[in-house]
Amino acid sequence: MTTLINQNPIIYEASAGHSTREWREEDDDENSADSIDAQEIFDLIRSISDPEHPLSLEQLNVTQRDHIQVSDENNSILVEFTPTIPHCSMATLIGLCIRVRLLRCLPSRFKVDISVRKGTHQSEHAVNKQLNDKERVAAALENSHLLEVVNQCLATATSGGIVANIVKGPAVVN
Repeated sequence: MTTLINQNPIIYEASAGHSTREWREEDDDENSADSIDAQEIFDLIRSISDPEHPLSLEQLNVTQRDHIQVSDENNSILVEFTPTIPHCSMATLIGLCIRVRLLRCLPSRFKVDISVRKGTHQSEHAVNKQLNDKERVAAALENSHLLEVVNQCLATATSGGIVANIVKGPAVVN
């Protein structure tokens, strides 16, 4: 039997339903670019399973809508997440799951940055460096055991505002 790192996490109530974004007339236009906002990103990552507990990242308050920044004009996304404890050894894996989910679901034009929220983890600098290094992410995804764990965490992720296809296999790292 393995010992849990955080044996008694605080569980938060997940928000009911998904995106509050209203349908717009241009959403029906196949020729117009689909804009992406923070709510849509949150909808994509909120239901990712925690690697240690049978709960979603939203239920553990690891991901929050207010900690996501999207610049559709600059093709950039920043997702900050909060580990449940300051010494969480799963922080890098959680960040990797978020990165893979977004890589698999978003158009390739986006530069995605994933980071631990400032002051929430004792090794935040090292974790952030790993999560945003393309070579390290690519190497991690070549590890079949690690990829299997990531896929298990993503198996519960529901498609949010974007039609999301979860692909078995390595994500493409831009």
